[in-house]
Amino acid sequence: MRRVVFNQKGGVGKSTITSNLAAIAAHQGQRTLLVDLDPQGNSSRYLLGELADEAHPGSAAFFEATLKFSLGPTATSSFIRTTPWDKLHLMASSPELEELHSKLESRYKIYKLRDALAELAEDYDEIWIDTPPALNFYTRSALIAADSCLIPFDCDEFSRRALYALLDNVKEIQADHNADLQVEGIVVNQFQPRASLPKRTVQELVDEGLPVLTPYLSASVKVKESHELSRPMVHLDPRHKLSQELLALYAALPLTN
Repeated sequence: MRRVVFNQKGGVGKSTITSNLAAIAAHQGQRTLLVDLDPQGNSSRYLLGELADEAHPGSAAFFEATLKFSLGPTATSSFIRTTPWDKLHLMASSPELEELHSKLESRYKIYKLRDALAELAEDYDEIWIDTPPALNFYTRSALIAADSCLIPFDCDEFSRRALYALLDNVKEIQADHNADLQVEGIVVNQFQPRASLPKRTVQELVDEGLPVLTPYLSASVKVKESHELSRPMVHLDPRHKLSQELLALYAALPLTN
């Protein structure tokens, strides 16, 4: 199972959701790989802390290798690192992804990630892909490589407007490159049940028949502590409300069951 977590709008919790759901998958015994394609490297730093700066070669080196025809093929596994968490591996990001972007796009290397992850099919039960907050080469590569797409949504009007454009972009990828790609669901993040606007906004999505997943993820300062300590919630405080919501969300993912 290959999942991409994607939203063109930044600040919606994309890396937090990717890292925590991947950590839960590994914690429950699934051989799990997280591929970080965002040059900001938030998922890499979340899982490795300061060691993320040394986690190379990673995704940038993988894509750079696709540009070098003079070299023999390099095994995809050579770009993957272990993490402190059992069964959870990482293909780490680096700022070099930004520098490589135009070269990769001009040389049309859009299917290389799909082929590489297919090579790993026997090694991992689940592959999670974190993407930049833009529909660029890396995001398209991820959508082409994935079986499903999860869309973080942070309960405001700007997110709602962006959501419709995002769904249209996914449909285009489905039509042109990956007919098997499914929108597995919309993950409601930073939900405040006592505030009327988030409740109304999410209910409108439900009423429109969009695949809104439950439970919704609560707003919590605990997740900021989780970031600071580089410990996913299931390892930091498994009994915390947000940890329980993440566990329930993972269990409820349509393509997991």
